[in-house]
Amino acid sequence: MRCLEGRVALVSGAGNGLGRAIAKALASSGAHVHIAEVDAVAASRVAAEICEEGGAATGHAVDVTLGQDVAALLRAVDVAHGRLDILVNNAGMNVRADFRHLSEADWNTIREVNLDGVVRLARGSFELLRRSGNASIVNVASILAEHGMRQLVAYSTTKGAVIALTKALSVEYAGFGIRVNAVCPGFVETAMTARVLRIPAFSKALVDKTPMRRFGRPEEIAAVVVFLSSDAASFVTGATLAVDGGMSAQL
Repeated sequence: MRCLEGRVALVSGAGNGLGRAIAKALASSGAHVHIAEVDAVAASRVAAEICEEGGAATGHAVDVTLGQDVAALLRAVDVAHGRLDILVNNAGMNVRADFRHLSEADWNTIREVNLDGVVRLARGSFELLRRSGNASIVNVASILAEHGMRQLVAYSTTKGAVIALTKALSVEYAGFGIRVNAVCPGFVETAMTARVLRIPAFSKALVDKTPMRRFGRPEEIAAVVVFLSSDAASFVTGATLAVDGGMSAQL
């Protein structure tokens, strides 16, 4: 189903894991996808994979914590297409530590990537999105925005802020033809989660708290992003959609 035929998409943090799956799903649905990734090699690799599979993609080396990188990225999209139809704010990171021991530097880095990067892209791309007339922003938050877990206070805090930003922006941007929604993944098997999911006791505890009795796959989150980006979700804005196998409902 090429429900995004001819549209222009930008995905941050798309060099691997969840972002890679989202970029590939958008491309297979017909969008030209701009891959924004701090690792230039990874960005080029994912773009090449999409092109080899018959899609259209362009890789960009972008650090979302740097205003000049984001500005250069958006200029490139403007030159290439003159508009942006889909923005997926996926770039994120975490440092596991008890909050009382979390360094100021680590706190700043987590905030700058998980929240400030989203703000920077959502604000900087406004004019490109407005030109679309039918644009969508999808912010990748987390079920941990509303549920606490040890050593993840900073991560949860920034993701909670992303949900608040999503709701506020959905109101402010609605009059410009821009929908703003968030997906809240549960525990998904990616490189970011691989280390902790390989711990048997921790893994079992998480599965026990998930009604569907398994972890998610990146492709399952990506499918929801495609839906929210498409005309099938034309009356959906300000929503936060948990994609977690029922974990948040059970919690």
